Amino acid sequence: MIVLALQGGGALGAYHIGAYQALAEAGFEPDWIAGISIGAINGALIAGNPPGDRLARLEAFWRDITWPAWATMPAFPTGIADPASYAEALLLGQPNFFAPRPLNPFFAPPGAPSATSFYDTTPLRQTLLRLVDFPRLGAGAPRFTVGATDVASGDLAFFDSHAMALGVEHVLASASLPPAFPATRIEAASYWDGGTVANTPLDAVLNTFPVKPMLVFVLDLWRGQGRVPQDMREVLWRIKEIRYASRTRAQISAITTRLNHQRALQLLRAAAPGATLPAGQLAAGRVDIMHLIYAASAAGIPENDAEFSLYQIAKRRQAGYADMQAALAAAPWRAAPWPSHVAARVHRFEAGQVATLPDPPL
Repeated sequence: MIVLALQGGGALGAYHIGAYQALAEAGFEPDWIAGISIGAINGALIAGNPPGDRLARLEAFWRDITWPAWATMPAFPTGIADPASYAEALLLGQPNFFAPRPLNPFFAPPGAPSATSFYDTTPLRQTLLRLVDFPRLGAGAPRFTVGATDVASGDLAFFDSHAMALGVEHVLASASLPPAFPATRIEAASYWDGGTVANTPLDAVLNTFPVKPMLVFVLDLWRGQGRVPQDMREVLWRIKEIRYASRTRAQISAITTRLNHQRALQLLRAAAPGATLPAGQLAAGRVDIMHLIYAASAAGIPENDAEFSLYQIAKRRQAGYADMQAALAAAPWRAAPWPSHVAARVHRFEAGQVATLPDPPL
């Protein structure tokens, strides 16, 4: 089973376009897509369209949410163009995505829709309804899962197409980043962006021991490794990278440790006198996690994740394409032997290098 786990990261999510393109060209169409925040949006564009239309719909979304004037951005020094593009998003929003509220929320009456967010995401709703065939999300493959944060309980909730019919509200809920965007109401609960709790949707995919082998591509928009900042701009960016990257590494470590412990218990039970395990149980559950980490340039602005110029979108897309091509060429999940006591293995692509993390001891 091929799984695509798409992380949150705002404008950095253009990396997903190129990565998916490389996967599709290599014949790795996903059987299951899980997303949070911008990952939920990109995931819906993939899962909610037939394979032949998926890349075109991704391209259409990212083209439609940027200001056309920035198509000529390379003519400007990035030190001028990047801050100007971000300022435009801050003041004017992004077309077909979000628009600033006429009234500052601090001056809005409590309980009013405009009192709890700075931007209105009605344009995003209309864009998703135009580009995503939502009935298709519940009609079979690929399976689609999004994560959102229950505002009242503070818990991360997952909405899965195998359990319910998913609509535009579920995708909006996953991408309702506070305080910029308002919470999304689904039945009796209000939801914020899933990245408020966890930015990577792996828990939805690996919450139980899998019944068949999985190859999980985790597209990480935040790198853990980076240089020591040299100015305040780099300090602010590095803080973001470490905050999100550390959560993902801890999550992957916890999941693989749990799966490997479960495999160890299976082996112990199999070795017990008179043990009878269901046929194929020890062969089930192999999980390869291909963790691709986007190395966003430290030379950008601290608000790179809110900078939606066509120029930067193209750069991020190309990075995703090149990284995925390199990971697929290396194919570390095919190279190493698979010990019987190992249930989950992590292969990491970072800074142009692929490495398989050490297996747990026998």
